[in-house]
Amino acid sequence: MVSRRVFIVDTTLRDGEQTAGVVFSRQEKLRIAMLLDEAGVDEIEVGTPAMGSVEMDAIRDIVAARPRARTMAWNRAVIADIQKSIECGVDAVAISIPVSDIHISKKLRSSRERVLEQMAAACTYAKQQGVYVSVNGEDSSRADLNFLAEFVRIARECGADRFRFCDTVGVMEPFGTYRMIEYLVRSSPGLSVEMHMHDDFGMATANAIAGVEAGATHIGVTVNGLGERAGNSALEEVVMALKHMGKGSTSVRTELLRPLAEYVARASSRPIPEGKAIVGDNIFAHESGIHVDGALKDPKTYEAFAPSEVGGKRKIYVGKHSGSAAIRAKMEAMGVHLSDAQCDKLLDRVRHVSVDVKRALSDSELMWLYSEIEGTSLPRSGQR
Repeated sequence: MVSRRVFIVDTTLRDGEQTAGVVFSRQEKLRIAMLLDEAGVDEIEVGTPAMGSVEMDAIRDIVAARPRARTMAWNRAVIADIQKSIECGVDAVAISIPVSDIHISKKLRSSRERVLEQMAAACTYAKQQGVYVSVNGEDSSRADLNFLAEFVRIARECGADRFRFCDTVGVMEPFGTYRMIEYLVRSSPGLSVEMHMHDDFGMATANAIAGVEAGATHIGVTVNGLGERAGNSALEEVVMALKHMGKGSTSVRTELLRPLAEYVARASSRPIPEGKAIVGDNIFAHESGIHVDGALKDPKTYEAFAPSEVGGKRKIYVGKHSGSAAIRAKMEAMGVHLSDAQCDKLLDRVRHVSVDVKRALSDSELMWLYSEIEGTSLPRSGQR
């Protein structure tokens, strides 16, 4: 079966920067936008013009760079917000308004009827300006489903190009997500649906994929999963899951994911966790004897995809859980061929020392242990 096209909407510069304590400079925002564009995302949500002149200047920089990707600005369902977005020259606007009763009553202190009126007026105005329009249902996941369907229907009638389903507080699970999106897609034919999922229960990526299975065409993501609280669906996770699980194809150049992730990590002062899916240092790291032996014989035995697909590198560690295969491979890479007896002796020493220091050992430490066991000076490079 040919997988269908899924469009990637990156909101690192908007929702990602809303991560508590994260601020991107004007130069960093432009650089991230250009890296995203080079990586092949379809749309870049560049920011919120209503925040003022500093934000608008950064957005204008990105627009002036003429990225291939569509540029979108985020707005409340307020005409003045949309006017500021139009002034920045973006290709598209996102119009966001709450749709759950708790948000409508407690936050807006409004009514369902008023929400529909505001959304319709804002959407109609934006379409009159000739831009692409995404209507965002804030807290869609906790909205009454019948009201949400009416909201989507009216958005479509007002000319909206897309509906963004927002799991604003990250309370969805994949099965419930599938049912809700399937219903919305079926009840509003012709309107694209975007998944914008948060990760409060660790299910943002799974929920996004479930939405695609149910008929959604777009997925909102951030690099490294940045975003409010626990963050959003991670760009790198979504793209690779779609690719390798046969759920959809994207235009993203996956070999650029790692350098993109590393730059955003530096700019956000949020280091990539070692165990981070797809781009973490440990994703292609092997120490366990059985795993190393299998990976050395054929990497596919213990790797879901090749490191080169995401700009990564395979790493073999030696430590407490290592076996003879790792010891031999490491030593041979340094020009030393071990006999069986030498290998067994060195492996025993490695396991003891790694417990003492509570970590894997470096190549230089491994060589020191070898020289200590053999009672010789360190071999020169290439000595056999």
